[in-house]
Amino acid sequence: MQFPTNIADPRFSVTHPLPLGDDEVQLWRVDLGAVGAGEDRWRALLSEDEQKRAARFHFSRDRQRFVAARALLRMILGAYLACDGKELTFSYSEKEKPGLSGSYAGRGIEFNVSHSGVVALLGFARGREIGVDVEQIRTDFEAEAIANRFFSPQEREQLSAFPPAEKHAAFFRCWTRKEAYIKATGAGLSLPLSQFDVSIAEGDTDALHATRPDAAEAERWSLREVPAGPGYVAALCVSGRGWRMRAWCDEAAGKNPA
Repeated sequence: MQFPTNIADPRFSVTHPLPLGDDEVQLWRVDLGAVGAGEDRWRALLSEDEQKRAARFHFSRDRQRFVAARALLRMILGAYLACDGKELTFSYSEKEKPGLSGSYAGRGIEFNVSHSGVVALLGFARGREIGVDVEQIRTDFEAEAIANRFFSPQEREQLSAFPPAEKHAAFFRCWTRKEAYIKATGAGLSLPLSQFDVSIAEGDTDALHATRPDAAEAERWSLREVPAGPGYVAALCVSGRGWRMRAWCDEAAGKNPA
């Protein structure tokens, strides 16, 4: 199935059913800087509650990005479910993990969303728990000081081996992988970041090394780095094995659907 790949293009729409197999995870990457200017278009897709949330943003840039991300989530979910995305309602777990509610709650579509800077990641799976995280790499903080507070001893040891010029990128690789895992499990902040180990190696597709106290828990999950574009790092965590990833990326991010 072919779609315009530039989501900023007014012709972009997901108007036909979009297949999502049980063995497939689909990841969409969006340049929010390119789509945010179409705020009026996106706002029309939002619920009353989402519009109220949007109005609370102090800066127009942040509001535009929130509105675009929520509208695109509705459009893409609507394509998977063959419905009007405006009709969808959402629920949130005790730890704030989002899910579908109402008549579509039992359709087995799981999703997760993250955005940082101008990049948004939206991940979708059928019958599999999923978590995504993206972060813009910053250098305006002491990476090892933060790592000493939150990372496990094994992760701190990995980080200390990187030269100063690479330390912040390595820090964010660790951070996104830990966040993606926590979001996938739905544990939120109740799961201490030091209670599991991830790798910090660039490009790792098997990044969950250990879980405590249940060592077998690590085998339940697939955790991997995913491309996010220059200046960003991202991670995807999905329950189970034997799935394949399909990436849909807009032209503004320099990629075509694969």
